[in-house]
Amino acid sequence: MNQKSKVVITHWVHPEVIDYLTPYCELILNQTRETLSRQEVINRSKNAQGLMVFMPDHIDAEFLEACPQLKVISGALRGYDNFDVEACTKHNIWFTIVPDLLASPTAELTIGLLLILARRMLEGDRLIRAGNFHGWKPQLYSTGLSNKTLGIIGMGKLGKALVKRLVGFEMTLLYTDSIPLTLQQEKEWQISKVTLEKLLQKSDYIVLMVPLLPDTYHLINENTLTLMKSNSFLINPCRGSVVDEKAVAAAIKSGQLAGYAADVFEMEDWAITNRPKTINPHLLTDTTRTFFTPHLGSAVNQVRLDIALEAGKNIVESLTKQIPQGAVNQLS
Repeated sequence: MNQKSKVVITHWVHPEVIDYLTPYCELILNQTRETLSRQEVINRSKNAQGLMVFMPDHIDAEFLEACPQLKVISGALRGYDNFDVEACTKHNIWFTIVPDLLASPTAELTIGLLLILARRMLEGDRLIRAGNFHGWKPQLYSTGLSNKTLGIIGMGKLGKALVKRLVGFEMTLLYTDSIPLTLQQEKEWQISKVTLEKLLQKSDYIVLMVPLLPDTYHLINENTLTLMKSNSFLINPCRGSVVDEKAVAAAIKSGQLAGYAADVFEMEDWAITNRPKTINPHLLTDTTRTFFTPHLGSAVNQVRLDIALEAGKNIVESLTKQIPQGAVNQLS
């Protein structure tokens, strides 16, 4: 890179990331905390060779045709269903991700979602703030976690990070995945592999830990919800469209589900053409049996810095004619 390549970064990044990239690139930054419109990202990227993207961005063939000089699109993320990798390959553009830094913080958040939902903490906080607490009395009893059954759907990096943190909760742990754990892992973590149907039938708490793929889209739907134990809880920290939010809202209303907690929502999944444009309103209005966080899975300061730095390294490697470490496609 004798002449500095232009690189667009679509969202706020730490100053350390800017310092790292500045010697190599002419940076076009968005150091606000707001998401740029798709058209604004295109306008900024028309003459750019590199692009660092984040969860709200959406890249397809139409975008790439408007930005003909792009050589690399570097995702500061792990799940990339909002990005057309095949189109990137056809345009001879590297597409890279950060695969290994999000599991631990997402597992931490999942534990929080689980505890808040299981122990009715949000209701307790609201009761106190409303001035209705004058000392202990029998109220807000919950099911608790001890001696309950928790099922994890998906035992990849996220699932493994979660189950490591669940050891010691005195729960019966189940999982389902096409790739089983080793016998040593199952013994160490005291977890058993079962079919999806059995997991749904036996679990008091179900945690989704799968990527969004054609066969996981609406994995939790009207039919699978009927298999779940009455008054069970569902926690979704993976991708919004793994669940049918409308069906989940109906299951909560009927009492089939005792509660739903999520960090992700269907409206975020741009690649789904018929996705809802907002969070299901019935989920939002039920303030006692639902709990939500605004996609905070990796929102740990050091983690986000490390993710963006790794995304930056993928850009530098690409523009210096190296194969980027985080590449998910192959170029000829």
